[in-house]
Amino acid sequence: MTAPLLSLTWTDHVTGRQGFLVVDRLVRGVSSGGLRMRPGCTLDEVAGLARGMTMKEALHYNPEGRYVPLGGAKGGIDCDPQDPAAYSILVRYLRAMRPYIERFWTTGEDLGLTQDLVDRAVEEAGLVSSIQAVYPLLDDEATARRRLADAFAVEVDGIGLDELVGGCGVAESVLAALDRAGVPYAGTRVAVQGLGTMGGATARFLSRAGLRVVAVADVKGTIANPEGLDVEALLAARDVYGTVDRSALRPVDRELPGDAWLSVDAEVLVPAAVSYAIDGANQRRITARWIVEAANMPVLPEAEESLAARGVTVLPDVVVNSGTNAWWWWTLFGDIGADADEAFTYTRRSMRALIDQMLARAEADGTTPRAAAHAIVTERLPVIAERFGWYG
Repeated sequence: MTAPLLSLTWTDHVTGRQGFLVVDRLVRGVSSGGLRMRPGCTLDEVAGLARGMTMKEALHYNPEGRYVPLGGAKGGIDCDPQDPAAYSILVRYLRAMRPYIERFWTTGEDLGLTQDLVDRAVEEAGLVSSIQAVYPLLDDEATARRRLADAFAVEVDGIGLDELVGGCGVAESVLAALDRAGVPYAGTRVAVQGLGTMGGATARFLSRAGLRVVAVADVKGTIANPEGLDVEALLAARDVYGTVDRSALRPVDRELPGDAWLSVDAEVLVPAAVSYAIDGANQRRITARWIVEAANMPVLPEAEESLAARGVTVLPDVVVNSGTNAWWWWTLFGDIGADADEAFTYTRRSMRALIDQMLARAEADGTTPRAAAHAIVTERLPVIAERFGWYG
């Protein structure tokens, strides 16, 4: 794959904080990728995420679908989202990035930011929408925008559909891997790091599928119960940052150190919080059979190599957590309507097909699932470029 098309660093003139934008690739002149805010965010991190977005888009290419994959991009701001100055920094960043957002970068919520917050800041920055660059590609812009707005208004059990589809995709990735290995859902134990949007929805879907969620971790530590946690009670006790109110715990639930989720007895680990959570040292504590990357880049390369040597399968982020991004475009372009059942059905079918294709390719090539995903992308990108062009 080529070097990024565009890579830039912005410095906030008020606080000195830095922000970044990397456009890895364009398709028809447009790219897609969220905007994250976290302390310590770097240009290299954003570049890696932008490359991942190129892969996610290409993996969801369906020649028969209305949704045409976009190029990959990513934005990042080096700031604690809970800093009192964070919102003002976000608005100034968006104002600085206005030419890119208007022309060729569609963005939305990512780590540290909610879509509501992004939308509010986008309006204050004088932009029409965080995804306005894609509007010229739509057959009927008004209808498409109304359909997406209607979809964002859908709630399931009190949680927005937009907050559930990503976790639905992660859960389906787990179920597809279990099915392929002939492992029953009942009795399969899961540990989830992070109980925010992605981790919380993943825990809910897996619990409802019959798996036993035995540990969840948030910023306060790990909550564990080998007999299974009451996932719905924990979800109801979260704050906006995914932190669980400990008063909601049952007497049989245990509070453990923050990194205890790594070594609990479980068949499946789902890192759904920060990047770089599993490194060459702490991977030795893992006894799970599968690591399913709901977060972006949670397993460092050297850790993944060691895990593979021990027979631990890592299902990569570029496939596993791609459901949210794809749902946006399936809805906007009209492959699905503003309906939860339709969204979940389409997401499950698409994710299962991707997981099956990736694992079959890995088995045939004798490689890891990540290498297999890269191979599939390498084959698809020239096809997409030839059909649609970089610049439209």
